[in-house]
Amino acid sequence: MRMRPTLSWTPTEDLPPGTTDLEPVADALGAGGVLVLSGAGISTESGIPDYRGEGGSLSRHTPMTYQEFTGSAQARRRYWARSHLGWRTFGRARPNAGHRAVAAFGRHGLLSGVITQNVDSLHQAAGSEGVVELHGSLDRVVCLGCGAFSPRGELAQRLEAANPGFEPVAAGINPDGDADLTDEQVKDFRVLPCVICGGVLKPDVVFFGEAVPPQRVEYCRKLVREAASLLVLGSSLTVMSGLRFVRQAADAGKPVLIVNRDQTRGDRHAVTRVALPLGRALTAVAGLLDIPIDGQATSRT
Repeated sequence: MRMRPTLSWTPTEDLPPGTTDLEPVADALGAGGVLVLSGAGISTESGIPDYRGEGGSLSRHTPMTYQEFTGSAQARRRYWARSHLGWRTFGRARPNAGHRAVAAFGRHGLLSGVITQNVDSLHQAAGSEGVVELHGSLDRVVCLGCGAFSPRGELAQRLEAANPGFEPVAAGINPDGDADLTDEQVKDFRVLPCVICGGVLKPDVVFFGEAVPPQRVEYCRKLVREAASLLVLGSSLTVMSGLRFVRQAADAGKPVLIVNRDQTRGDRHAVTRVALPLGRALTAVAGLLDIPIDGQATSRT
């Protein structure tokens, strides 16, 4: 029997309480060389729920695992039906003040890089450059047979044509773009193969239970080595894919600062954790640094 990946975390030690003091964050950014590591919490103000916060999707929804997706045609039908519906909403999400603040910090030369655990591409839509998408992006599709990549929009059009009248009402949308639908609602959904080789199509994202590509991990480790400090934004750090970079930074004596409303698995490594909403906190930090935030986000395609 396969073990399910870690989806939740319960504190086992007395962790320092959160603060509302933003001065340490402003000081770190003012010194420059800050590497940002963002999680689902930065996108909640764009209408995309997180996994583990208050009202998080894990309370009602278990994400698809890589093993389920690759091992079952029925699981793939369920995934693509739910994801196709979710994409209609997910793809319309726009950057919020938190994303725009990160982009502004980058434009002013305060950041050494941005790593995101999110698959929504909202950092790039806000204007951030060189973003490392640790878990990939829903904007792309990859064939597991021939390895070809294609835009998600193209597959969406194909699925629309193959499933006329598919208009179920979803109970909610999840951080991975997956809509909450019942088995009855998805039973007749038609899944499409790769147009090149007829192989199985998968969103170019790292599913739960799937490893982040080693070369991507090593590049992120390089960014941590080169950074002056690490600023975690909106991540519970429950899964090792993000926590390992916090541990690396702390082991190297680099300050780790966390802005997240709830406790995180990395709190004991941090010099401070600010317990405020991301948009409000980062807007305030930008004000402390006298940095204007451009409210105009770029269009998503």
